[in-house]
Amino acid sequence: MIRPLPCAARWRPRKPGIAPAFTDPKLIGPLLRAVHGYSGTFVTGCALKLAPLVFVRPGELRHAEWSEFDLEASEWRIPAEKMKMQAVHIVPLSVQAVDVLRELRPLTGSGRYVFPGVQGRGRPMSNNTVLAALRRMGYRGEEMSGHGFRSMASTCLHEMGWPHDAIERQLAHAERNKVSAAYNYTEY
Repeated sequence: MIRPLPCAARWRPRKPGIAPAFTDPKLIGPLLRAVHGYSGTFVTGCALKLAPLVFVRPGELRHAEWSEFDLEASEWRIPAEKMKMQAVHIVPLSVQAVDVLRELRPLTGSGRYVFPGVQGRGRPMSNNTVLAALRRMGYRGEEMSGHGFRSMASTCLHEMGWPHDAIERQLAHAERNKVSAAYNYTEY
């Protein structure tokens, strides 16, 4: 589905090191509807649907393995070795995220990767798959990227008044205070 490009849209321009992302709710709604109407492969469509729900890094999403998920507990535990900060990252899964994964499991659940590559189930999807899907849907490079789902989530959650520390923790940015961590073992 190709959408008309917005005039004077509020999007973050491309700067080195900054992922382009929509931050205006008036643009986010159409983006999410376009994602749900994606007409490409089912696996790519599921990756597109999951990205704004979990706002992990694109590499973490495409390297997701079924063994990391506990759908009954609505939890995704990403091992430390896959994380930029080298610490286990727990991603709580919304009902919608669990639904996407349950839909996908019959197709890819017998393999290692949640989002296997088209060249073979032994490899994850290409690092350009989500980006290429966004381009096919009509989103330009300076408007939105796979990594932009993280910026979109952070910006919107901050504007809604969510605690900064909770947002940063969910983005796996927060470094725990060593003194506090010695007494408090909670993750969230």
